[in-house]
Amino acid sequence: MTSTPKLSCRNIWKLYGADAEQFLRRNPDPSDEDIRRSGIIGAVRKASLDIAEGEIFVIMGLSGSGKSTLVRCLSRLIEPTGGEVLFDGTDLLRASDTEMIDIRRHKLGMVFQHFALLPHLSVLQNVMFPLTVQGVPKPQAEVKARDVVELVGLKGREDNYPRELSGGQQQRVGIARSLVTEPDLWFLDEPFSALDPLIRREMQDEFLSLQARLHKTIVFITHDFEEAVRLADRIAIMKDGKIIQVATPEELVVNPASDYVEEFTRHIPRSKVLTAGGLMTAGQSAKGEPILTNARISDVAQRIILSDGPVPVEDRTGRIVGTIDRKAIAHVLFGAGVSE
Repeated sequence: MTSTPKLSCRNIWKLYGADAEQFLRRNPDPSDEDIRRSGIIGAVRKASLDIAEGEIFVIMGLSGSGKSTLVRCLSRLIEPTGGEVLFDGTDLLRASDTEMIDIRRHKLGMVFQHFALLPHLSVLQNVMFPLTVQGVPKPQAEVKARDVVELVGLKGREDNYPRELSGGQQQRVGIARSLVTEPDLWFLDEPFSALDPLIRREMQDEFLSLQARLHKTIVFITHDFEEAVRLADRIAIMKDGKIIQVATPEELVVNPASDYVEEFTRHIPRSKVLTAGGLMTAGQSAKGEPILTNARISDVAQRIILSDGPVPVEDRTGRIVGTIDRKAIAHVLFGAGVSE
């Protein structure tokens, strides 16, 4: 990465069992066989990541892969057995309890699968709650909370109680509550997985819309690769407590690092993952309105197929960097998945 990461972890281990810390101290880089023989459970094993400022970084894997445990280590909701967690260059594992309380109140936002709303408080009161804990004066807290309630699309529901809201609306309250303190870093642990498919899709759209306005650094957990593809700038895939590969969604599909990653991505339609930039032919001229390098093939396929010839592709600066034609699209939709 060209800039200093917003959040990094170095060689994070989370081991469960008798004398786990002493075991890791004696053997700083244990093998799978060492861990098995010791009777210790390796929930997270030697995890290292760099997450850029403003990035949506998705961590995914099957149940038991270690993804939620890793995120709890990153936020220090649980204590890692070993390693470093660097937030803006500061090692959170060296922070005192008082310092961590202050960091969580002012710099970290968290949203979980279960909404955990306070049932006896209204929407507005639930959203105000973190500001109340911070000691923000009530009039100031109420103004800020109302702004965030409107931001997540719940204006007019301020006086409703959680029991009077749908699942999607309750999750919006949870999101608003986590945003009201204006966190620098936002953790979301399968926040949409309990929702019905249509509501889930709607919440994903709202999430992307919020991110376009707020530009938060986000660590997002999911086990749904299609959801990850929609949301992620980059994805880390975990298995048995280990990070198997970190890449963009397109890179995971085109260049899987292992059979496991390939199997993980096998059933995702390539048109929803591959981009014009990944399939274009560099340096050729073409006429017509250009499409962006990061445009998903599923979104531009019809236009390219109906065009008279190659379509120009431009980068974010507006510079034409290549062309894409109907043959490339046909390979994605009907062939092996990528053009020759």
